[in-house]
Amino acid sequence: MAEPPTDPRRIVERTIEIKTYDIDFAGIVGNIVYVRWLEDLRIAMMAEVYPLARAVADGVAPMLLETRIAYERPLTLQDAVVGRIWAAGMAGARWRIEAEFRVGGTVHARAEQTGLFIRLSTRKPVRPPKILIGHFASERGGAA
Repeated sequence: MAEPPTDPRRIVERTIEIKTYDIDFAGIVGNIVYVRWLEDLRIAMMAEVYPLARAVADGVAPMLLETRIAYERPLTLQDAVVGRIWAAGMAGARWRIEAEFRVGGTVHARAEQTGLFIRLSTRKPVRPPKILIGHFASERGGAA
């Protein structure tokens, strides 16, 4: 996983509140909770420029293919977590995002997800919407 972009406009950041039901018997955040947080971050990322309701109205939707999470340090109920997400690549029909969960300056988990957009009427892959590519394009000038 790469470092986040240096342009803060290409990163979506949200404060995450750890709930009592996120904690397992050992007092730490359960692994599946990170998947839910990634979903929340991904939807927030789209909402910045292309809300899910608009995508559905346009007849397309994102579809998740793969999730990888590296758990580096446990999180507990007392931690003030910030989730950060960014586009790491959009090529052909596929997109790739990366995310991290931090407490202060310390990364507690890193994640990567791969997916694609599908045409809802056919369930066939389509390129990511141009507005997403344009907004989250790499700092090098093209799709990441």
